[in-house]
Amino acid sequence: MVAKIPSGVGPQYPQVLVLVGATGDLARRKLLPGLFHLASSGFIPGCRIIGVSLDDMDSDGFRRLARDALTEFSTRKVAPADWDVFAKDLQYVPLTAGAAVLRAAVLEAERSLNVECRRLHYLSVPPNAALSAVRLLGEADLVDRSRIIMEKPFGTNLESAVSLNSKLHEVFDEERIFRIDHFLGKEAAQNILAFRFANGLFEPIWNRNFIDHVQIDVPEKLGLGKRSGFYEQTGAYRDMVVTHLFQILGFMAMEAPTSLEPKPISEEKNKVFRSLLPIKPADVVRGQYRGYRSEEGVSGDSDTETFIALRCHIDNWRWAGVPFYLRTGKRLAEGQRIISIAFREPPKSMFPAGSGISEQGPDHLTFDLADAARMSLSFYGKRPGPGMRLDKLSMQFAMHDTGHIGDVLEAYERLILDAMRGDSTLFTTADGIERLWEVSGRLLEAPPPVRFYDPGSWGPNAIHQLIAPSAWRLPFERSWRDPNTVGA
Repeated sequence: MVAKIPSGVGPQYPQVLVLVGATGDLARRKLLPGLFHLASSGFIPGCRIIGVSLDDMDSDGFRRLARDALTEFSTRKVAPADWDVFAKDLQYVPLTAGAAVLRAAVLEAERSLNVECRRLHYLSVPPNAALSAVRLLGEADLVDRSRIIMEKPFGTNLESAVSLNSKLHEVFDEERIFRIDHFLGKEAAQNILAFRFANGLFEPIWNRNFIDHVQIDVPEKLGLGKRSGFYEQTGAYRDMVVTHLFQILGFMAMEAPTSLEPKPISEEKNKVFRSLLPIKPADVVRGQYRGYRSEEGVSGDSDTETFIALRCHIDNWRWAGVPFYLRTGKRLAEGQRIISIAFREPPKSMFPAGSGISEQGPDHLTFDLADAARMSLSFYGKRPGPGMRLDKLSMQFAMHDTGHIGDVLEAYERLILDAMRGDSTLFTTADGIERLWEVSGRLLEAPPPVRFYDPGSWGPNAIHQLIAPSAWRLPFERSWRDPNTVGA
């Protein structure tokens, strides 16, 4: 059944999508289920998908792969009638067939749509294969009327990022390139903009006068699986901080844009990156979980970090003197994605001894960046009864409260839809990514040694010295409340 989609949400024109790396893990887990949902729900006015990869198969084989992917990974029920329609829109071209065969398949797909359409190329390939895929699209003369989505990492240092962008620009103009960060596709990340700029209550205190520090914390329970070989060439900083955590920082710290359009938002994010001070190796804790060096594809004396925590500063009028703490790593105690803002504490001398003021830390505003957005504001309040005894209380919001949880698009779905529309709000620019590699130069040239940590922990003990006298927000002292049972 096709849902009724508000006008202007989807692209204006039907789309021919070339999915390079169509048989890979990301395509099976996220992209094919996401494209099925977008197409079957009516977000796209018409779509043809051409899978491309090194695997030797035909279009029927690709359809079987896609159907298995939906069965295994789709979070929504797949109606047989919707699948039958979607399957007809799938084609496959092996990479070995060459540019001419790929071009012919795209032209035939466009003719079958029988209306004016646009092209979207999604490169779901390892970084070392990206440029060869771009050259293939250029040789196939598929640049006209097209946009291209690139997966991270966007280089490994400033020199490689500049070189990569230069070679990309030989084929695609910058406004056609969409460097994807699935963290920014999450509803909660976008809700930061709404929360800040649509409410007069919080924007006036969103600065160094009222905020003590900010934490952006993305621990992961999972290990590396089959990605160990790739990870050896990147590590946690290149894999996660430059392309994910710094992007979240840009959204959280930016000034108000003149409008919620791609160019003004990108301008404000890039201003934050230009104000970001170079990362000092002394402000960084690198870690490696015990057992990493014994995994397949990993050197026995590997210095690659599977964990990183750092302190950074934004040197502008809004944020000067406010430390931003970033943490991420593999094989940690929990899988979470939060931004936690700690407010400055008030004078305490007026409260009697034993009142409990400050015993549970400062007030926090916390955003949970999971697909189902949640946020919490903690504060002190008086405990009922005689005397002045304070307890830490909280107000919490969950997307489930609104009745709109079914309207939430998964991150990749939202970003693919935005790229089809030409909306680059949630994507990274060449200038922005090059600036982030620039401020990372000192760290990459002289990284501190890795410290070992046990799988299932929160990382090396040195992280507590990094943030002292404050404390890490995770693990939470109090769990999120279930909005469906409160008051029951």
